[in-house]
Amino acid sequence: MSKLVLERLSATFGDAVLETHSDFGDDTAVVRPERWQEICRWLRSDPAMSFNLLVDLCGVDFPDRVPRFEVVLHLYSIEKRQRIRLKARVGDAEGAGAEVDTISGIWSGANWFERETWDMLGVKFRGHPDLRRILMYPEFEGHPLRKDYPAQRTQPLVPYRTEEEAGLPLGKLSPFRDDEGMAFGRKDWVPDRDRS
Repeated sequence: MSKLVLERLSATFGDAVLETHSDFGDDTAVVRPERWQEICRWLRSDPAMSFNLLVDLCGVDFPDRVPRFEVVLHLYSIEKRQRIRLKARVGDAEGAGAEVDTISGIWSGANWFERETWDMLGVKFRGHPDLRRILMYPEFEGHPLRKDYPAQRTQPLVPYRTEEEAGLPLGKLSPFRDDEGMAFGRKDWVPDRDRS
């Protein structure tokens, strides 16, 4: 059934779809990075597509190829019971220019996946509301899942800082911004499904 999605995607976006293939039940489309967000919005909003569940977003480093990185997105339509993998290839041999537009406004769950991909590989997501490290500490230098990252590299030690020295509020620091995550005792918290 997802092969029909690939056909419709190719018919709708023409040369923005660079290639498609279906192997072992995995239907994949490689798209131009400059059309990434537009294609994602269409996959979510078109009634015939209805890809309402973002399963995963990650990056893959191919250091011997240009473009060097692939941004890989796995989507599922609960209503249509179909899945698709979407890829965009970005970055030169050194990793410069590795960026695509954010899709966190289309699927809010993409927010942290994009942060992880940036943190681990250095792929930037233009327009992301909070693109900062999510797994590594802020002073970490480089992106540890790049294939050219030296495995024996020693990172600079960061001296222990109290919350006050770091300019943070005293007490337990929430891992989320005020408008995301679980309530952690906030009385003004409203689940996404109840927001208008």
